[in-house]
Parts: sequence; C-alpha cells; structure tokens
Amino acid sequence: MKFLPMAELLSRAYKGGYGVPSFFVWNSESIELTLRAAARLKAPVILMTGPWEFSFTGPRELAAVAHALASHFDVQAALHLDHGDTLERVATCLASGYSSVMLDYSTRPFDENVEGLRRAVELARPSGATVEGELGLIGKVDDISAEGAEESTLTDPAMAAEFVQRTGIDALAVSIGNAHGAYTHLPRLDFDRLAKLRESTGIPLVLHGGSGTPPDDLRKAISLGIAKVNVATEIMTAIRGSVMSDWQGGRNMWVPFAQAAAMQEAEKVLEKWIHLTGAAGRA
Repeated sequence: MKFLPMAELLSRAYKGGYGVPSFFVWNSESIELTLRAAARLKAPVILMTGPWEFSFTGPRELAAVAHALASHFDVQAALHLDHGDTLERVATCLASGYSSVMLDYSTRPFDENVEGLRRAVELARPSGATVEGELGLIGKVDDISAEGAEESTLTDPAMAAEFVQRTGIDALAVSIGNAHGAYTHLPRLDFDRLAKLRESTGIPLVLHGGSGTPPDDLRKAISLGIAKVNVATEIMTAIRGSVMSDWQGGRNMWVPFAQAAAMQEAEKVLEKWIHLTGAAGRA
C-alpha cells in the first residue's frame, strides 16, 4: 500500500464519529509493529515522528524504511511529521515522501503562526499532502516530554476560525486542557470550548497528549470533533517498563530479546487505542 494524505483518513473519521490514532514511531520495528496492528484490526492509523527522533534516524531514511515496510501491508495509513519546527524541515519531509506534515508555530505571534502555516500549505499542495497546525499552547506535565510549552493557553474559537480561513490548513491541534506527557492527575477537558471550536472551524480537530485520557472523556471529545488522537507516552512507558523489568530481574539480557519482549507490551497499547478511538474495523 501507499501512504495516504492524512486528510483523507481524518475526513472519514470526522464524518463517521470515530478517531484515528496517531502513534509515535522511530525505527523499523515500531513502524512494522504499528502497521501489523492496523492490518490485524482493520484500522486506519497515522505513523508520526518528529524532530527529536531525526537525530537518531533522519527523515529521508525513516521515510524510505516506512515506505518499504508499508508495501507488505494492506492498511490505510499516513506518514506524518509531528511538531515540525521549521519550514525547511517541512520541505525535507515532503520531499522524502511524508503524506502529512505539522508546522508547530504555536509559541509565535498569531500573524507569524498564520504566515508559517500558509507557506506550509503552499509547500504541501503539489504532492497532495495534509497540513496540521496548532493554535493555543498545549503544555506538558512532566520534564521528559520534548513537545509542549511550559504553560497552556486554551484555543480561542474566534481566533481559530480566522486561523483556519487564512492558512487553509486541513487539521487543527487544539488546547482544551490536554497536555503532553504522563498525567499526574486526570485532565479536565473543556468540552464547551471544543464544541465551539468544531462549529467555528469546520475541520477535523486534533488531540495532542492522548495518553492517559479517560475513555469517557476521549469518546466525548471525538463526538465533538476530535478526529486524530496522538499517543506516544503510553508506548514509551510500556517499552521502558518491560526493558527495566527484564534487565533488573536478570532476564533477556541480550538486547534483541529484551526489545522483542518490550514490543509485545507496546503492541498491547496500540490495540487498546485502536479500540478506544473506535478505529477498529474502519479500514
């Protein structure tokens, strides 16, 4: 299969009342694991990676691996740049075969954010790729997460409408009480604000910091316009916990064995979120 524009997956989810899980990937094992889970559960998925992972494997190499592996699966999936930090990074990922890109200028002044996303859309349109923007600051709840601002600023519905109209983006990441990282207490999502954002923008909305969101809250958020749910922290927590348990217990000291065991735990997280978002059986 070939990677699809993310907008195609999100449009169906937005109209169908379910979410598409966007899973953090960083190497061939995590990419294959995600594609295999999606194929088994007949679910659309998004493979996302960002600037922090590119120091390990660059976007060109990672995209080449992803495309090679995707050819062995019959799934509906997008390859997405998460939290792209520069237009140059966006251009590199598009040239490498990413079917979706995010330019995160949310910490910059509104007009600068608008201009950056407008230019990102211009770069993406020739290849039919999707563009995600972010308005409002999505904070972080730990010191481990690379993404996220130190403090959150909720997304204003009126500003969001202007932002979407001026940029032409396909999806909008919103700040409604969500945060990146491992929640130390349950998030309090502003559903009234989310409903207004759906009405004012009319495009699929994105929930960053999906890990740890209570299932009932997640389902309600999806019913109010969230079509993409990012999941990273729970995957990393499962892998880290498995490896630490094995090594501290003197088991699976051979790294490939430890990694294989950890990936089995990560697969459980993928399956959980495919079901939680309602994506199972939608592809």
